Amino acid sequence: MIAKVVVDVPTSQTDRMFDYLIPNRWEGFIREGMRVIVPFGPRKIQGFVVALEQATAVEKLKSIDDVLDVIPVLTKELLSVGEWLTEKTLCFKVSAYQVMLPAALKTKVKKEIHLVANHSELATELQSFFSDQQVVSWEMFSQTHLVKTVQKDIEKGLLEIMYQVTEKGRKKTEKVIQLSNKDGDLVSILEQVSERAMKQREVLSFLYKQNHPIKSMELLEQLGTTRATLKPLLATGLLIESDEEVYRDPLQGKKHPQTEPLVLTEKQQAVIDPILGSLASKHHEAFLLHGVTGSGKTEIYLQAIAESLKNGREAIVLVPEISLTPQMVERFKGRFGSMVAVLHSGLSMGEKYDEWRKIRRGEVKVVVGARSAIFAPFTNLGIIIIDEEHEASYKQEENPRYHAREVAIYRGAHHDCPVILGSATPSLESFARAQKNVYTLLPLSERVNNRPMPEVEIVDMREELRLGNRSMFSRSLLDKLKERLERGEQSVLFLNRRGYSTFVMCRDCGYVATCDHCDISYTYHRSHHSLKCHYCGHEEPMPKTCQSCESEHIRFFGSGTQKVEEELTRILPEARVIRMDVDTTRRKGSHEKLLTAFGNGEADILLGTQMIAKGLDFPKITLVGVLAADSMLHLPDFRSAERTFQLLEQVSGRAGRHELLGEVVIQTYTPEHYSIDLVKSHDYQHYFQLEMSQRKKAGYPPYFYMSLINVSHPELTKVITVTEKIVSFLKAELSENTMILGPVVSPIARIKDRYRYQCMIKYKNEPRLTKVLRDIQQHYIREMNQGDLQIGIDLNPYLFM
Repeated sequence: MIAKVVVDVPTSQTDRMFDYLIPNRWEGFIREGMRVIVPFGPRKIQGFVVALEQATAVEKLKSIDDVLDVIPVLTKELLSVGEWLTEKTLCFKVSAYQVMLPAALKTKVKKEIHLVANHSELATELQSFFSDQQVVSWEMFSQTHLVKTVQKDIEKGLLEIMYQVTEKGRKKTEKVIQLSNKDGDLVSILEQVSERAMKQREVLSFLYKQNHPIKSMELLEQLGTTRATLKPLLATGLLIESDEEVYRDPLQGKKHPQTEPLVLTEKQQAVIDPILGSLASKHHEAFLLHGVTGSGKTEIYLQAIAESLKNGREAIVLVPEISLTPQMVERFKGRFGSMVAVLHSGLSMGEKYDEWRKIRRGEVKVVVGARSAIFAPFTNLGIIIIDEEHEASYKQEENPRYHAREVAIYRGAHHDCPVILGSATPSLESFARAQKNVYTLLPLSERVNNRPMPEVEIVDMREELRLGNRSMFSRSLLDKLKERLERGEQSVLFLNRRGYSTFVMCRDCGYVATCDHCDISYTYHRSHHSLKCHYCGHEEPMPKTCQSCESEHIRFFGSGTQKVEEELTRILPEARVIRMDVDTTRRKGSHEKLLTAFGNGEADILLGTQMIAKGLDFPKITLVGVLAADSMLHLPDFRSAERTFQLLEQVSGRAGRHELLGEVVIQTYTPEHYSIDLVKSHDYQHYFQLEMSQRKKAGYPPYFYMSLINVSHPELTKVITVTEKIVSFLKAELSENTMILGPVVSPIARIKDRYRYQCMIKYKNEPRLTKVLRDIQQHYIREMNQGDLQIGIDLNPYLFM
């Protein structure tokens, strides 16, 4: 038998399948989706088996050296998803497969076979290995004819393969203890210890009644004794102590009170019916659930998942990374308990690995996670849900540059299951697809129990300046904050910038302190009294004088969250403030701690960046203040108006979600802009029409497709030459109707000492595009492999900076 292997060398010469001979001992054992070690040139490297065949055209074949898995880590379906990703994002095959696996599987792995049943039930030739031990190293079998027998017993559930990941992803174990002779009677067991050894006798009697091993610590605690009691019993062999693997718990043992399904409103019922219909008929359909904030979308998700589980199928729920708040996880854990696995970037490598293994073994039925959870290795998917589908974080910005929504629809079609895209402010592309019936639109236009949407007041900050108010708070917002403090209610203040101030400038000559390695201004951080570049991480002390003219009039401009916090303490000294931004939530669990404290009423004002815009649901929040609504509006990005509207609408939705009425104050210098003005009426439809007409005029998605090519190199002349060559090649190869824009300098011209240029392709129909872009990759492959030149191609760009 021949195995077709994709080797783990991400270059274009190796981006194909290589044939390897399967040695006799592994015939019938190796399957598609397993990782193997193969000789490749002078070295040995890892690869993925993607197909098995009887014959090959290659004359001299090398053999597979070793097998890393006993059960495939990639299912057949995920192998086909990898093929599709390669085509769709122009990445290497191996990069597509790697993105689907937890990081722990990419490190060095030691495999062990664990006995999980009675050793007498095993295949006869394996029994001797396990007669006196529970764990045998895989190396004992890997080079023998027994590998297939082991595989069969693993499939029967008698044995289990455990990956001991050296270094980062080790498995967590706890000591457990049990009687060595489980079949003997209590009297004969007690006869073996002195009658005076009361504690030892108590331990033996206790374990005799326990039919299963118990944690050593738990035993000592329950019987109020110490290790000294156990030592002689272990020495004489009356007790056996072993290490038992335990899953790491990303939720730190937190108990979630069980919740019951709520009675749906008429509107909610009308929305869930078509989803249940699609589930019942096992028919793939993409639904766009357009529900205003607080309309009860989560309850619809929960009940649709329950239906899928009832049919014996599984569910994937994606939520944006930042709104993977404990609140969201709690709702799913409360409804489905231990059937839920959680995957997101806040988990340690070991925790992610454990959660992934639960999914692969079929121990859980629901995955709640961020973007990469879309690759959860389920084999019988019943429903896929993407909450806040408009979020930019669903797009991966490094290879493979996939969008989770596209992967969800591809997997949904494979499993014949519905895909639900939910949002109060859907992305323009999704809403346009719903208008054309590519997606089925499910509108939910009212909040649960007809609670009113919060009232929005837009404050013109130019007017405030004219009236002599130089503070960062308008008079209206300040009055409302004081009012909330008096009434004992809570407020949320939103600002899209972390740090103390956005840049440092000399008032005499106008010099702005910028990073030496990137063409971007430093942000001042008060806590360390330093300037920091948010692109390359470079940090330096705050200068006392201007570098350019040596004047001492060097001042801070703009305001970040640290500065707002300081200002709040000055003008409202009695207010208790919790600040949430990247700087205060760096440590594991800090996100949850801060939100729990706020939920428990330990603070009056929650001040934060993007991370507080979504998913928060606290009954006492009655005021939301947005400090600089235009901070995103003037970015060089055609989606900046869309993002502004979405963010403001989402933040507003945090107010008045329960009994108390909510108010929103938006401070801006451009109150007349439609993306800000329409938040007042919460009018998505009107906003959609205006934004679509702007996109049509300018020729942007969804009217056109776009691709972006980024070129970077340490030498400026080289970048310009390469980008010019690429542009002239594109103009020669692509059709006349396709627009090629550029070459131009990227909005941030230099990052980490590399100069950056870009060009853009706009088209409606361009069948040759993939081939032409592959040719460009091929042409520059040698220089790219040497590492100096970098060419990034994004077929569906979300970031233009």
